[in-house]
Amino acid sequence: MMDYTPFLDLLTELEEIPRAWEETLAQQIKRALQPAGNRDIAGWEEIIAQLPSARPSQIALNTAAIQIGKKDDLDDQTRDHLEKLLRRLHPWRKGPLSFFDIFIDTEWRSDWKWERLKDHIEPLRKRLVLDVGSGNGYFCWRMRGAGARLVIGIDPYLKYVYQFAAMQKYINDPSVQVLPLGIDDLPESLQCFDTVFSMGVLYHRRSPFDHLFKLKGLLKSGGQLVLETLVIEGENGQVLVPQGRYAKMRNVWFIPSAPSLQNWLKRAGFHDIRLIDVSLTTTDEQRSTDWMQFESLPDFLNPADNRYTLEGYPRPRRAIFLAKRP
Repeated sequence: MMDYTPFLDLLTELEEIPRAWEETLAQQIKRALQPAGNRDIAGWEEIIAQLPSARPSQIALNTAAIQIGKKDDLDDQTRDHLEKLLRRLHPWRKGPLSFFDIFIDTEWRSDWKWERLKDHIEPLRKRLVLDVGSGNGYFCWRMRGAGARLVIGIDPYLKYVYQFAAMQKYINDPSVQVLPLGIDDLPESLQCFDTVFSMGVLYHRRSPFDHLFKLKGLLKSGGQLVLETLVIEGENGQVLVPQGRYAKMRNVWFIPSAPSLQNWLKRAGFHDIRLIDVSLTTTDEQRSTDWMQFESLPDFLNPADNRYTLEGYPRPRRAIFLAKRP
């Protein structure tokens, strides 16, 4: 199993982290990564174990593509072996990433989303940060590159956790970690994070208010929430509740208008609420690639009128809100 010891040891040095949570984390991680619970774990563990040893001559976290090493750090045969192993972790959704000049062109141009928000959020320098639904940890590394003291990502989809492990093997920074947990696995009212990100999660939750209240409980007083989610055009009170699928996704429950979501944040007890961006998702930002060969946004839109999804709903539009816990 992946070694979380350096990260867990680091937590014991941080007085902001509740001791009770530290004591349960190791067991939660162990349970989540039991091979009996997921038959693919053994294969992913094998991939991580086979990654070639190398010391990258550079690490760059403040670039569009996370840069791990240079081409000259590995011989051609070793690079080819590394690429084959990384391809076994398909699909790669968040990025882009570069392993020793092996460019991973991910489904999402996640760097575009980061550019939309990075100059609006409170500076992350020396902050404790949580990334809910972190995927493979692309944004976690960008947060660390922005100066965060500790970044914890959580995602229950284990393949993403192993993609992060591939990056961590070479970056080797215990101050950044992606845990194989969902938000429901976190204790109520941790109240220890300076910044909490929830990006691309809210519309997957059956109870959006429960999600907002949980996010508030994770923040310390005065902490900032960065909330990115699907929205529709419309006035306060308008909410899309898809009948069945939305853009071929089964688990989309509520898509509010931006004014409705602002009201939800107020009702959940947040203040200093700001809408900093609304963007229509384009097929340049989300698409299939050689590293994510499943269907993507172009396959989810009505070919006769791409203003709509295949189901006839407005095409994906995403908003970013900032808010604070009192």
